[in-house]
Amino acid sequence: MARATKRTGSSRRQPGAKRERILEVATEQFGTHGYEDTKWADIAAAVGIGSTALYHYFESKQHCLFEIMATAVQEFHDRFDRITAAHDDWADALLAVLVDQFDLTEQEVLRNRVLVAEMGLLGVKRELPREEAARSGAREQIRSLEAGWVSFLTRGIREGQLPENDPVLLTRALLGLYNSAFQWYRPDGALSIDKLGRYFVARELAVIGAAAELEARIDAVAAEAEAR
Repeated sequence: MARATKRTGSSRRQPGAKRERILEVATEQFGTHGYEDTKWADIAAAVGIGSTALYHYFESKQHCLFEIMATAVQEFHDRFDRITAAHDDWADALLAVLVDQFDLTEQEVLRNRVLVAEMGLLGVKRELPREEAARSGAREQIRSLEAGWVSFLTRGIREGQLPENDPVLLTRALLGLYNSAFQWYRPDGALSIDKLGRYFVARELAVIGAAAELEARIDAVAAEAEAR
């Protein structure tokens, strides 16, 4: 399931690459040391710019955090839409989406940790305009992703692939279980993302009441994803 970590260095950076580098370093710092324990100046030093130069790209450390969170959710939503659209069979789409959730680079694992750990900050309105826009954008991305899952699970219930249930509560239970893994999972620990994924996908299938035989297909779907 795991994808190779993306290369980040380049002798010639394209326009906007400095901003992306700041987001990348901030993700690593927030995900490794925690948002509160990461100093804005440490991010500047790691990027190789002065602390004041960071404000050219972000209004604040929290603005940077909200951009990281919004990007994480948007990318998951894009992957969700692409995968579900590519499968006519609902059960095939379900397995592919659940397996894909754990097809993560180390950077993406850290970004998930940041997203889960700091979710509560999205509920507090900000005064700085760009910071507030990023916060609102992240909240809207989360609502949109949840709506996509509600619609998808509703289809599964309508087709008889899932037992009758409240699709909103089902979505929140499913995403809550997924998010819980990143409260404790460490990409440099003894447990690989592949094993984590196989374990959690089986639990996710059980939570939503999917047919028991789908669990036997997890390894095959994961192998197909790795081969692509």
